[in-house]
Amino acid sequence: MERLLHLDRTLDELDGPAWPPAPPDATGLVTKVHALRRRPLSGLSPSDLRTLVTQQVSLPYVLPLAVALLLEDPLLDAYFHEGDLLLAVCGLPGSAWALFPDLAERLTAAVKDLPTDAIAELPWLARGEGLGGFGG
Repeated sequence: MERLLHLDRTLDELDGPAWPPAPPDATGLVTKVHALRRRPLSGLSPSDLRTLVTQQVSLPYVLPLAVALLLEDPLLDAYFHEGDLLLAVCGLPGSAWALFPDLAERLTAAVKDLPTDAIAELPWLARGEGLGGFGG
């Protein structure tokens, strides 16, 4: 995946302007997201990627990393349960995939090979669609 460049850089560097530190009264989630933007991409765990995806933060940089993991293990347990990263990625609006129709097609193909009960929570697949309307 040629998009996975600059893994030694942070989201604040790549997707500026840099965010200020989280306010002292911020929620734990806000504090975490602000901190994740200052971590090098190579240091983001599957759980970190799930958090950033669900918050739709810096998706042009985060989504290719998440998809790379999902192509290896579509039902990866990132934090909460088996398939939680996949559900987060599948919950993105179609506009999130506009830059990545090839990744959407590849992930859709990988998911279609999973057992039916494993993909029951993915309504786009039940309708015969691909991610973001691609790959159907």
